[in-house]
Amino acid sequence: MQDIAEQLKAWHASGRAFAVATVVGVSGSAPRDPGAALAVDADGEAVGSVSGGCVEGAVYELCRAALESGRPVLERFGYSDEDAFAVGLTCGGIIDVFVQPVVPGTDPALDTGLAAVAAGTPVALARVIAGPAALVGTTVTVTAGTHHGGLSPAPTTVAALERALVREARAMLDAGRTGQLVLGLDGRPCDEHDRGTVTFFVESYVPAPRMLVFGAIDFAAAVVRIGRFLGYHVTVCDARPVFATRRRFPDADQVVVDWPHRYLDSQLDRIDGRTVLCVLTHDAKFDIPLLERALRLPVGYVGAMGSRRTHRDREARLRESGLTDTEIGRLRSPIGLDLGARTPEETAVSVAAEIVAHRRGGSCLPLSAGNGPIHHDLALADGPAGVAGTAEPAAPERVRKPHAA
Repeated sequence: MQDIAEQLKAWHASGRAFAVATVVGVSGSAPRDPGAALAVDADGEAVGSVSGGCVEGAVYELCRAALESGRPVLERFGYSDEDAFAVGLTCGGIIDVFVQPVVPGTDPALDTGLAAVAAGTPVALARVIAGPAALVGTTVTVTAGTHHGGLSPAPTTVAALERALVREARAMLDAGRTGQLVLGLDGRPCDEHDRGTVTFFVESYVPAPRMLVFGAIDFAAAVVRIGRFLGYHVTVCDARPVFATRRRFPDADQVVVDWPHRYLDSQLDRIDGRTVLCVLTHDAKFDIPLLERALRLPVGYVGAMGSRRTHRDREARLRESGLTDTEIGRLRSPIGLDLGARTPEETAVSVAAEIVAHRRGGSCLPLSAGNGPIHHDLALADGPAGVAGTAEPAAPERVRKPHAA
């Protein structure tokens, strides 16, 4: 929903009713991840996407119907090859889509959550997508220190459920995770197939992950551009003020003049497991003090530019400085995948490809060379089924078809 937050904010501010269709579960080669959303306003205007085109028309009609009825609906779309007019995912995947009508001012918790998403404030929106009819569509908005809304007017016996929801949603927010959460009415974690359960979809909205690019060289400008394209908040840092300028890096979110290791030390409270570091200076006086620190931090990726000779020298210096083989093993050097890249732009593609593969568990082989799953991170998802957001849903239900004209 984050990619359409500005439009939703505008509709909400004008008092215009709309319906939001959100991908809440995926299986197989589904085209979009959980959290992808399409919204339709009362005038029929649509923004966003849930499938990249496969079932957009059917989901659009679901949104229009939800606006008319005022009731939320959970629908499953699976593979279809019955005929040319069947609505389904030709990729063979399955997606579960939850459609919720929104009337500004009628649900303070949802209003607060949408405002936080649009403002970029870290927040988790927890919505009931399955369970007792009185609860379906209920929203609880959770931040690091408080929450808005509750599971009323359901019976007071769900007080334990609400406490458990807030606790679990806050943990998911802290980890930046989006996915399903299945709890019993007493707040116990349950399997989605258990009876008497409530299924929540928790969407965590956190600041964009950070990409720190060290070394204000020509290759860095291309890495900055592709980093922004991938959704990172990109900072360029170099100790040389003549090179680290806004004019040279207009696409960077931030340009910093400082010694790399000193700047990294100042950012310890703002980096996490999603942070990537691209060390492009290939100069030992900058690289070694920086990498000594970086390879001991819980960041997602550390890559360094340089020749293989530079890499061997760098490894020897890092060992002399006290780093273990395990710590040095975290370093991606020379940075990037072997694409035969020569230009700064080609090199940036190589670096970006390695970052994506490392994050998603890709093999870095051509897709045509294998017959396994395309989306490797589905297999790598941790946590109990129904919690990680990538667990496989129950057996496929019917595939929706369009209404006859």
